[in-house]
Amino acid sequence: MIKVVKFGGSSLASATQFKKVKNIIDSDKDRIFIVASACGKSDNEDHKVTDLLYLCHAHIKFGVSYDDLFNMIYNKYMDIKKELHLEIDLEKEFKVIKNLMNKDISIDYLVSRGEYLTAKCLAEYLNGQFIDASEVISFNYDGKVNFERSEQNLRSKIENGRRVVIPGFYGALPNGTIKVMSRGGSDISGSILANIVNADVYENWTDVSGLLIADPRIVDNPETINYITYDELRELSYMGANIIHDEAIFPVSEKNIPINIRNTNKPEHPGTMILNDCSKQDAIKPPNFITGISGKKNFSVITVNKPQISREIGRLRKTLQVFEDFNISVESVPSGVDSFSVIVETEAIEKVIYEIIARLKKDLICDNVTVIDKIALIAVVGRGMKNKPGMSGLLFGQLGKNNINIRIINQAADEIDIIIGVDNADFEKTIRCIYNKFITRSALL
Repeated sequence: MIKVVKFGGSSLASATQFKKVKNIIDSDKDRIFIVASACGKSDNEDHKVTDLLYLCHAHIKFGVSYDDLFNMIYNKYMDIKKELHLEIDLEKEFKVIKNLMNKDISIDYLVSRGEYLTAKCLAEYLNGQFIDASEVISFNYDGKVNFERSEQNLRSKIENGRRVVIPGFYGALPNGTIKVMSRGGSDISGSILANIVNADVYENWTDVSGLLIADPRIVDNPETINYITYDELRELSYMGANIIHDEAIFPVSEKNIPINIRNTNKPEHPGTMILNDCSKQDAIKPPNFITGISGKKNFSVITVNKPQISREIGRLRKTLQVFEDFNISVESVPSGVDSFSVIVETEAIEKVIYEIIARLKKDLICDNVTVIDKIALIAVVGRGMKNKPGMSGLLFGQLGKNNINIRIINQAADEIDIIIGVDNADFEKTIRCIYNKFITRSALL
């Protein structure tokens, strides 16, 4: 079996955390490929290395001294080296970086040095082979990953019988220039690596014991999700759940490689398994009707009212063209016979709302366009819902009993999720209401 394991910044924030990582790696010979994030925060007074590097670049850009920031990074790695008794020549590494720190330095190169240094330290500590991500992860000039070339790069460098440690978050363009991914990109690096080595599982180690059914800031001690499908994960992630980087899903899902979310601080916890298909697991233990609940505040609902507008050919095309012209993403378009609504993030339309209304009135030949702000969207996601007759009715009835006014209802044909719109003021109350009824009391349904 081949396992690709990625450790996040919190898992590598200090020498103490490095020791935990080593115990995890040493406990399973199948953990062959290791992806390292940059050192994170070890406590509330500490700082993430990546944040400090971004600040260094900003200071360079505006001609402000970055010495204090640079010394914080230097001291963090020197402390790790000293406590773990490493032999890595960090003085040399930092000298190379500092010699390049002028107004012409690439921001991608500079911020990638956190992952680079962390992976080099970890490789020595694990007695593994360090391979620079710039020599493995290959981007095309359009920014897309070249999986074939990346696989060839890796195969040409790995040494049989040794664990491999690779920095996350970055790769290189065909000309060798360093290119970083979006924040959280180490998740993507691990996923790419799992794809090109055809891993049996991709373990993503962080500081939580898997995915939670609801936000712990809203629901006290929410339960862990044992199994979840990629489809469910995308729905929850899209609606605000901070789970795993969106772009990390596709490289593994296309090869049906499971993702296992684990906790570095509680390695005995099995965490959450993310699979293409959970039918085998569901046959052993049927899932909850609801797998997870997530949501976001501050949406606007723009409603067009016109008699028999549903019969007008091209109405949606004309409407969506208006929003495309203003470069605004549309969440959904619920419709009726005499009206339809367009749901968008409020922030996206604040500066152009009057121009949008004018365009809609002109293009649709309609005088009645209204806007409602301060709407929250909540996604209730669960592959088990389609097997529960009347699930929507139970859900809406429960919200009614708690005096929650539903402003929007949207459900796809696959019945994997129900989107509910409520006032911002009812956001937290709605999530707690759903959780308490359908999770803590699910055995009574």
